[in-house]
Amino acid sequence: MAGATLRVAGRRLSQRSGSGVPILLRQMFEPKSCTYTYLLGDRESHEAVLIDPVLETAPRDAQLVKELGLRLLYAVNTHCHADHITGSGLLRSLLPGCQSVISRLSGAQADLHIEDGDSIHFGRFALETRASPGHTPGCVTFVLNDHSMAFTGDALLIRGCGRTDFQQGCAKTLYHSVHEKIFTLPGDCLIYPAHDYRGLTVSTVEEERTLNPRLTLSCEEFVKVMDNLNLPKPQQIDFAVPANMRCGIQTPPS
Repeated sequence: MAGATLRVAGRRLSQRSGSGVPILLRQMFEPKSCTYTYLLGDRESHEAVLIDPVLETAPRDAQLVKELGLRLLYAVNTHCHADHITGSGLLRSLLPGCQSVISRLSGAQADLHIEDGDSIHFGRFALETRASPGHTPGCVTFVLNDHSMAFTGDALLIRGCGRTDFQQGCAKTLYHSVHEKIFTLPGDCLIYPAHDYRGLTVSTVEEERTLNPRLTLSCEEFVKVMDNLNLPKPQQIDFAVPANMRCGIQTPPS
């Protein structure tokens, strides 16, 4: 994390989120790519982070940040998405002081790069970074510091998971990432994915550990299923991935 300004990066978290006033959480939806964007804020310090913003809905997100009287510190990406362009670059222009964040292993450009074990602080709260590769090599899951909620990107979806047939995906790696980095969280930890295609909004670790039709299989069975999905190519992949490799440093609109 050379040059990064994330506070207490790489150290174990000591803050607890259950310190009186609950965290502010807003879940927002972008219909074209069925993407969820999450706004988390500290009601006391008014510091906030956005997880997985989308370019088309960045103005909406910025307006909500302003309406709630928050100061957006970071626009954070769980990985280099293939189905939409990140809104982190535009948010840097709309909300001066906001910095874009993505995993160093994604290979994408950003203001700040994070690695496994780093933490992102906003007010009294923090997000722990857990590397969860497999969908892409740079996927991470963000876990609130009291382990009450996890933002799993495409690694773990509600009753599903991200595909592994492009962007250097690996089914075996994804299986171990989910079982070792996410399923080891408390059973009542809330799971907030980056996408849902059926209108579901939240799950729990225990639900996915016991009900996820793919990830309750053995590793060998999981790999067979993932290798035979035969899904069509994401519609926006040809321009979304190159744009997202420049994550957060796009030329501001004139």
